[in-house]
Amino acid sequence: MPIPEQRDLEATRGVLGPWFARAYGWRDVEVGPIQGPALTGFSNETLLMDVTATWADGGRRTRGLVVRVQPTAHTVFLESDFEWQYRVLEILGTRTALPVPVVRSFEADPAVLGAPFFVMDRIDGVRVPADSPPYTSAGWVHDDCTPEQRRALVTNGLDALAAIHALDWHGLGLGFLDKPQYGARGLEQQLRYYEASFDWAARDEEQPTVRAALDWVRANAPGMDPEVTLCWGDARINNQLFDDECAVVAVLDWEMVTLADPMMDLGWWLFLDRHFHEGLRCERLPGFPTREEMVAHYETASGRTARDLHFYEVFAGVRFGVVMMQIRNLLVEFELLPPDADMGRNNAVTHCLADLLGLPSPGDFTPLWG
Repeated sequence: MPIPEQRDLEATRGVLGPWFARAYGWRDVEVGPIQGPALTGFSNETLLMDVTATWADGGRRTRGLVVRVQPTAHTVFLESDFEWQYRVLEILGTRTALPVPVVRSFEADPAVLGAPFFVMDRIDGVRVPADSPPYTSAGWVHDDCTPEQRRALVTNGLDALAAIHALDWHGLGLGFLDKPQYGARGLEQQLRYYEASFDWAARDEEQPTVRAALDWVRANAPGMDPEVTLCWGDARINNQLFDDECAVVAVLDWEMVTLADPMMDLGWWLFLDRHFHEGLRCERLPGFPTREEMVAHYETASGRTARDLHFYEVFAGVRFGVVMMQIRNLLVEFELLPPDADMGRNNAVTHCLADLLGLPSPGDFTPLWG
């Protein structure tokens, strides 16, 4: 979700050039124009650029780089475990076969860009199913892909999800993702975290659909976690880069990474598919697997039997609903919405939640696309 750009990009170029020289030992550094639209994201500020420099071996090279800056005043999540994202990417990129962007370094000193940031290589020549406008209504997935390509897109994405769940998180040293302050590792931690996030984002306003769904989740939570794996968190094809053959080139956006039941990721995947189709009132494109086909493919790819999926899909809706509540708050703060806007409680997410649980409609709702 975008916010108005707050940074002086020309000044940032002037700051980053000397920083690249110090950090990497490059000489005669030239930072090209910072690329990207006039809007940047809430959860991380992302700066894209070409950097030309003379390296230590005397060769002059141009590299596409991405600088991700920690959000400060305006945040979507209750806690921003920003450095964790870098550490996860570094571990996965150097110790596993999972395709992730190559990360170069982490800068903790906020004096450089006003907040900590990390640098990673830009991946060129790839495509991502868009959020805005949604891939189910416009863009290359909608307009250019054959049914066979769309099916490959989704099944390859599910294969990557299964590969994440197959990793030995303990052996990889990912135990730092544990948050014992929220209770036992797994569902209890996630539930307590999103209870606290709900109270933080609600700001004492009525949230009938998400509150009712959160009550349902509390009442219907499985009694135990049969297993705990590395969970990507924001598991969806919009966070994967694909080549022309619809193979996954990189898995992106690890802001919600955690240790939990892998069914939490699969439930999020299914809910986000529901959101981009039924929630935005878009027809399922020819070739897109059905919910049942996606579950069956994941089971084959992972060697797991799917379970508790209705619960985890509802829980995904609660988590996404809390994010939408906070996004509404930020849009009001930026004066992009009036203070009485009901977007936080009446949106595609809450309509999907209401349908899943048979709750009253959150109100009249017309998607921007569809």
